[in-house]
Amino acid sequence: MLIGSNLPHCGLTNENTNNEYEMVIQFKPDFLGENIWETPEMQRISALLEKSKAGIVFGENLKKTVGKKIADMHGSSSLGKLISFLEILEELATTQDYRILNAGKYYLQTQVEDNERINHIFNYVKDHFKEQITLEEIADLANMKVPSFCRYFKKITNKTFTQFVNEYRITHSLKLLAEQPLSITEVCFESGFNNFSYFNKTFKEYIKKSPSQYRKEFNYFME
Repeated sequence: MLIGSNLPHCGLTNENTNNEYEMVIQFKPDFLGENIWETPEMQRISALLEKSKAGIVFGENLKKTVGKKIADMHGSSSLGKLISFLEILEELATTQDYRILNAGKYYLQTQVEDNERINHIFNYVKDHFKEQITLEEIADLANMKVPSFCRYFKKITNKTFTQFVNEYRITHSLKLLAEQPLSITEVCFESGFNNFSYFNKTFKEYIKKSPSQYRKEFNYFME
């Protein structure tokens, strides 16, 4: 993944992802100087960094090749690391094996001063989505009153906090439906919903089909 500056995000390694570890390279957009991105040689990488404002996820094949190069950077010299990193950026800039995470014209991008607060909220949801999360609880976490928090969260994310939590829970339910031999009722409660009817209704709103239909179509595709 390539995540632009001040783009809120959760960690990618926990008990729900089955990832044992993650490798992270952090860099400033102007780490080679501001003017270098205007040179013809850097135009593709410059365009890549612009796309990264919305978040980019790359395909599995590219993940394997680039992942190895990132791991190999650990033992390289300083110059070797820089050369390898530029080669990696060039590879990411030229591939078609990717998709934009935050599609559309709206970029979920915060100011620097908001970044820590919104990431704190996102990570709290990641760790507690199976539980009931009240507005009072999350507003207190952000050191805000409920009305102020609701306005703040809507301004930052372009959605209500309830919508955000429901989207997170539905995304988790998709993973369970595809990978676990659980009943749909079990998936409902394992995803943080405490009402089966509400789970079905919310699932249809986001996925445009029922949980049973999604599982059936997924299994047919895999076969």
